[in-house]
Amino acid sequence: MDLKQRAAAVDARLKELYPRAAIALGYESDFQLLVAVILSAQTTDVGVNKVTPILFARFPTPEALAGADPTEVEDIVRPTGFFRNKTKNIVGAAQRIVAEFGGRVPDTMEDLLTLPGVARKTANIVLYNAFGKAEGIAVDTHVFRLAHRLGYSEHQDTDKVERDLMALFPREEWGALTYRLIEHGRAICDAKRPICGQCAVAELCPSAYTVKGWREQA
Repeated sequence: MDLKQRAAAVDARLKELYPRAAIALGYESDFQLLVAVILSAQTTDVGVNKVTPILFARFPTPEALAGADPTEVEDIVRPTGFFRNKTKNIVGAAQRIVAEFGGRVPDTMEDLLTLPGVARKTANIVLYNAFGKAEGIAVDTHVFRLAHRLGYSEHQDTDKVERDLMALFPREEWGALTYRLIEHGRAICDAKRPICGQCAVAELCPSAYTVKGWREQA
């Protein structure tokens, strides 16, 4: 079994385990999704979901956020961490959306990457969830970890990890694959204490039972 065949076998099992794997961030519009993803950097989706209802009640549109007092925004998003930089990014993104894109979130990778706070991971998430476009694979901390443990990539650069994953899986799977890997990372393949004894893909995983701190069961 070569790497591509093994990757397909792993993904088939993950599909059975997580048939409804999907984004965990709450949002009601393309713009809300974009802001939520920017805020999710280096924090949990749960934490972001506590903040965004307050933020969007106060600033419901790109126009509203574009004209916001940064200090007020900082106070709202403070619990997500790195709040000054995140405020700069979401206000800046709103301003660019209003000035350059007619108040609408752009739907191409090229245009999304011109927005403050948006790199490929964020752009991939927005494109897939808001527009149904699979331009790549969103490599977050869980996807990065599992890509290495499963032997899909040896690179440390997330863009290179993404390219390795894109080469292994068919384009129609790119969007959903992200969320299956995230679910498995959260449920079983923990960063510090993976539950290898209960892992449905352990026999296909080159790292099974080798990670320091691995457990037989939860």
